[in-house]
Amino acid sequence: MESSQLVAIINRLDAMIKEDGQEERTRRFEIDGTEKCAVTYDPASDSFMLEEFDAHQSFQFDNIDLVAMEIYDLLYD
Repeated sequence: MESSQLVAIINRLDAMIKEDGQEERTRRFEIDGTEKCAVTYDPASDSFMLEEFDAHQSFQFDNIDLVAMEIYDLLYD
């Protein structure tokens, strides 16, 4: 059985939450060498900002599961 891509995304997001400090943290997500989005975690507001590169849109999430599902859709849909 292949390992879960969704779990890998959640693990990356969770690592952002657990980092020390109050500064924002950003991770980029890509597939086949093409960047699809960037996610910034803001510890002050405990929220994620997702920037979609293709659509030139940004969305804010306060739930790790919802942002993970959106990233998954961008990468594998």
